[in-house]
Order: sequence, then structure tokens, then C-alpha cells
Amino acid sequence: MTIQISGVRKSFKRRGHAPQDVLRGVDLTIRTGEFVSFIGHSGCGKSTLLNIVGGLVKADGGSVAVDGQVVSGPGPDRAMVFQNYSLLPWLSLLKNVRVAVQESRPDWKKARVDEMVERYLTAVSLWEHRNKRPGQVSGGMAQRAAVARAFAVAPRTLLLDEPFGALDALTRSRLQQQLVDLWDSESETETVLMVTHGLDEAILLADRIVVMANLPYPSVRTVIDVPIPRPRHRTTVVHHPAYDAIQKQLVDLLIADNDAERVGAGAG
Repeated sequence: MTIQISGVRKSFKRRGHAPQDVLRGVDLTIRTGEFVSFIGHSGCGKSTLLNIVGGLVKADGGSVAVDGQVVSGPGPDRAMVFQNYSLLPWLSLLKNVRVAVQESRPDWKKARVDEMVERYLTAVSLWEHRNKRPGQVSGGMAQRAAVARAFAVAPRTLLLDEPFGALDALTRSRLQQQLVDLWDSESETETVLMVTHGLDEAILLADRIVVMANLPYPSVRTVIDVPIPRPRHRTTVVHHPAYDAIQKQLVDLLIADNDAERVGAGAG
């Protein structure tokens, strides 16, 4: 599933102010089978771009095409996982996943729906907790349910908006590994796009890292390849010869971008 982002622009109006650009002329090609991470300072348009790809936000200009078809709204070929889980609190974990599958795949028979629900709740070690509601489980378990829900609709592309940002380090590490394991072996998902603030997370998970630029010119600043072979493990990836160089490049770019934003703000 090739995703072609061409000249995407987006601005938001603020009361008493002129519209503010959050994306300006974004061009990017994402190839089938890639795991691409987006990093940058808060407000640089990372999540907005992800929402445009997901069809949840309409661009002001430019286009996003998936396998040549222009995105005009959400679709079952793309599923999203957010930082705040977005589970329905009055439903059990099982019903949260089932409802999502039924809504996204109305052509599937009940047996197929049940198979996918059980497969992915089991894959994230939640089958025995399937009858609990989100408020009865930990944040990590709720996020695992959200990941299971996304994979269960069999999307070709998975869109992740800081899915592990609110979790403790140990839980985050475990979920990162589960995510990669599901993507690599268990699921029908081909391509993953992930917004993150974690440089280590981006290097651990991604094939390419897209660095987004700050205002006043919010767009893609650069794209960095991660030539570290898979499978990757947190305890060993830091010893790969490319790791330190990539991390230093990312830090330098983010520091430089932050300095440029301050200069721009002062000039304004």
C-alpha cells in the first residue's frame, strides 16, 4: 500500500488572529511495508498530518492518495490508535473490539468477526480479561485493547498517534515489542505510520524517521533512514554502529529547529 502525500497544506483559525499554518506543502512517499515515524516539536503538524492520512481531517490543499485513490474520509484500510485509548467505557474490552470490527467490516460474517476479536485479544494477552470494562483495567491493558481493536479490523495501514506516550517505561517497552511482533507476523497490516516524541522509540521501531519542521515553515524538514536490521531489541539496538549517529542527528535537528522558531518569533 503506497501512500503518496502531495503538497498537503492545513491551517487553523484562532479567534482574533489570522489563520495559522500547521502544514505547508508536505510531500512524502511511504512505501508498502514501511514503518515510518514522525517526530518534531509540539505544534509542528505531526498529528494533523496523521489525521489527514486517516481521513479524519480534511486538508486545505494538496492530496493524500493510497494506491492511487485519493483519501476523502476514513476507511477500513486505515486504522488509528490514539494516546488516550478512545475505548467506549460502558463496553467490555471484547465488545469494544467487536463493535469496531462490525462497524468497519459490515460484510464479514459473525464467525469471521469472532475469530478476529479472539485472535487479537489473545495476541495482546487480554483474552482472560475480555469481559472487563476499560475502567477496570490498567492504562497499559486499555492501550493493548486499543491496539488489538486496530489490528482486528485488518487494516493495510496502521496509524499511531503517540500510542505509548502516557505509559510507564516498562509498559511502553513491552507494548512496543508486541506492536512489532503483531505487525511482523500475526496481522494483515502492511504499513505503519507513528507519531512519537521519543527519539529512542523512533530509532527502535522505524525504517525511516520523518523530522517535521516548526513554524513558521511547518513541513518535512528531512527524512532519515534507519539501517538497523530487524528483528530489533531494545537491549541490543543501542549497540548498533548507526544508533548513536542517528540519535545525534535527530537531536541536532530538533535543537536547530527550536532555535529557528525562537528567531522567527522574535522577528514577528
